[in-house]
Amino acid sequence: MLLVNIDHIPGREVEVLGMVRGTIVQSKNFGKDFMAGMKTLVGGEITGYTKMLVEARQIATKRMVDEAEALGADAVINVRYGSSSVMQGAAEVIAYGTAVKFR
Repeated sequence: MLLVNIDHIPGREVEVLGMVRGTIVQSKNFGKDFMAGMKTLVGGEITGYTKMLVEARQIATKRMVDEAEALGADAVINVRYGSSSVMQGAAEVIAYGTAVKFR
């Protein structure tokens, strides 16, 4: 599955199948959340949260691709990501784009 964050694929004509999305709400466990809180006192990257968000983006992307494949898509164009905090220590990540089929 081709994923691009532009609104067309150079040299290809496409048929738009519709918007597809994948979402996940992911959290860290209490122990890692406590250690992340301690890290904010001294500064620097909070690697536990970085890893959590990387994993969440991968899962959201897979879910988006699964939805596109179910429509018979060859590609997803204009791919975007969004995230928001839904509660202390938990984040929602969404991947979305337009599923297209090559002509």
